Amino acid sequence: YQALEDRHASVEEHKAALEAVEKISKVIAMPEIAQVFGDPKLSSEQIIDLIHSVLPESETPKEVNNLLSVVLKNGRIAAWSSIADDYRQLINSAEGIAEAYIESAFEMSSSEIEDLLKALARHFPNKKLVPHVTINRDLIGGVRIRVGDQVLDGSISARLEQMKTALTA
Repeated sequence: YQALEDRHASVEEHKAALEAVEKISKVIAMPEIAQVFGDPKLSSEQIIDLIHSVLPESETPKEVNNLLSVVLKNGRIAAWSSIADDYRQLINSAEGIAEAYIESAFEMSSSEIEDLLKALARHFPNKKLVPHVTINRDLIGGVRIRVGDQVLDGSISARLEQMKTALTA
């Protein structure tokens, strides 16, 4: 991120770098690729070439290649997915975007998701919320929402836990 910032890269260049980082993350997660990381016979350049051979025909920004090289040389390839997540958060933050991870006990319709996002907009002003909805039957009912480091838990299971704590205290 900083290397792109130092040369005053555009938002599009940052997004292209993020896309490359995420593609590399998917390649690294492939079992047949993951097994070569511990091979002492392969240099970091050979591993980078292997990763690029699996990637679709696209240009990887030099800053991403440099980052990949440093990460490999320092034996920190396991941290790549965290790097991708952090980079996504930096770009989203710069654009005023926040990812809303919504867990629901039941399937939600598009209109229910839109209504929920409108209600959440009051809690997160000046942020464009991007929903990621998953089903979690353990919630029993209601929703649990995580935006950044904030969690809003309106699930029945959370209310039952609160009642249990209050009754046993």
